[in-house]
Amino acid sequence: MADGSLAGANSLKGKVSAEEWEARVDLAALYRLVALYGWDDMIYTHISARIPGPDHHFLINPYGMYFGEMTASSLVKIDLDGKILQETPYFINPAGFTIHSAIHGAREDAKFVMHLHSDDGVAVAAQKEGLLPLSQHACIVLPRLAYHDYEGIALNLDERERLVADIGNKTLMLLRNHGTLSVGESAADCWTGMYYLERACQMQIKALTAGRENVLFAPEAAQLEVKGQVMRGIGGKLAWPGALRRLDRELPGYDA
Repeated sequence: MADGSLAGANSLKGKVSAEEWEARVDLAALYRLVALYGWDDMIYTHISARIPGPDHHFLINPYGMYFGEMTASSLVKIDLDGKILQETPYFINPAGFTIHSAIHGAREDAKFVMHLHSDDGVAVAAQKEGLLPLSQHACIVLPRLAYHDYEGIALNLDERERLVADIGNKTLMLLRNHGTLSVGESAADCWTGMYYLERACQMQIKALTAGRENVLFAPEAAQLEVKGQVMRGIGGKLAWPGALRRLDRELPGYDA
């Protein structure tokens, strides 16, 4: 459709709570932003949002839709056991359920969880030293960054315990040989964290074309200075409205 929505899709606006609808719109916006930045992987990878309330219900992508066509109404509501809680013609990605149910179930602050397979993110996740302090973006990311070793496609539910243990209280993670992950109290925080992580990875891949012996690490004192400077956050709430305005201009329809 011209507005980016899907033909024949029924809108859920007014049929779900205001809180759930807001979470749906924000989550659909995250999917569209990932597509807009070229960080999507066809129908694979996943982003989820916990629905406010006492139940640990969350929203995730309908398996089979591209990120650039995601809408608020098309997202699928499930519980921590993977049971679909709404009428929908779609099912969900089992690997997405494993990763996202683990973090939503363990972290009350994990309102939004994003996992990607970008080229640069996977490339850095496959490097022995992981993310290096080569850029200001990396210095911002490093205090928030955890690592999880690759165990294969995330279909084994027992991996959830190790995912949770590895991320601890961090908000960003490199999944070794696999990709990137961001956790946020809000869609804005989740997006901004991932933006910095993905940009830091992109910068590292470009810098290392000169060889490791020819790159300049940020001084340790400067790394500590940046760590203190970003304790208050990295400006997600300021950047988010502009991200939505860009979507409205270039990829509208996410809020359908």
